[in-house]
Formats: sequence, structure tokens, C-alpha cells
Amino acid sequence: MPVKSAENVKATLPPSCLKNEIKRECHRLWQVIEMIMEVEAEQRQAAEITAPGIIQLSHLRGIGLTIASVMTNEVFFRDFQNRREVAGYLGLASSPWSSGAVSRDQGIQRSGNPRARRTAIELAWLWLRHQPDSGLARWFHERVGAGKGRIRRTMIVALARKLIIALWRYLTQGLLPEGAMTKA
Repeated sequence: MPVKSAENVKATLPPSCLKNEIKRECHRLWQVIEMIMEVEAEQRQAAEITAPGIIQLSHLRGIGLTIASVMTNEVFFRDFQNRREVAGYLGLASSPWSSGAVSRDQGIQRSGNPRARRTAIELAWLWLRHQPDSGLARWFHERVGAGKGRIRRTMIVALARKLIIALWRYLTQGLLPEGAMTKA
């Protein structure tokens, strides 16, 4: 006697039972969506009370409440004097090296807040997807062009640095990044 799988059992059900099964699945889906909306409302309410920067960042398209809270709690709670300090805190600033007459740039330091750096790089990818007409996205595409692989990964780190500096200016001075769109 062959073993019946779940697909075989559902395929043998009459159409009225399948219709009821679909209704139950849709009902479960709506319950999950409602629960997610409740959790997001609670998170937004907590963010409004504790850190207004989270709400300000989450108004930008492509930046959700989770990434906004990570960036605000990990980076933007500090007072930075200039853009180099912001990039240095994330480990995205260049580290120069000089010996006598030789002066070279060794690339980024990678000494900084690793969680904030990972989130900034993830945010840079999201920025490209959700803010394609912004000045930063245009800058990235002009530099990379049709390049793939290593050049793209290198330039996404550069974009992350520029983006974090632009967001720092947005939070401290109210300057919206060039071409950035807010959520409707």
C-alpha cells in the first residue's frame, strides 16, 4: 500500500473542502499580519518616547524601524565634531601610513563598532534599492558602472561611509540627503 503524502491527500479532497482550507489559511495569514502590525506599533510608540532620532530616520524611504534603532542606539547617540569622527567610529575611515618621503593610504581601519559597520553596509544596499534617484545612488552607479564583484563590494563600503555621514547631517542639522525621498 503506497504512503499518502500531504499533497496527495489535498488533491483528493472535494472542491468545497479545498475552498474552506484556503479560507482557513487566509484567516491565519491575516492573524499573523495583525500581530506584526501590533508589534510594530508598540516598537514605534517606544521609539517615540525614548529616541526621536529613530522616528526621524525611519521617515526616509528604505530605512525601517529596526535599522533606524540600531543606527541611533549604536552611532547617533554620540556627539561627533566632524565627518571623520563619524566614519572613524564605524571603522570606515581611511588609515594613512607614512615613512619618510613615502605616504600611502592603507584602506579602511576596521577598528570601530562592528555591529554598526555591518548595519551601515546593509543600509547602503537598501539605499541603492529604495532611493535609486538620490545623489548617493547616482554617485555609486557612476563609479561602479557595469562592474561586478570586488569593485562593487569596495564601493558599497564607500557608499556606506558617505551615507552615514549624510544621515548624521540629517539628524544633527536637518539636511536631507540630496535627492532622498521620504515615506508617504
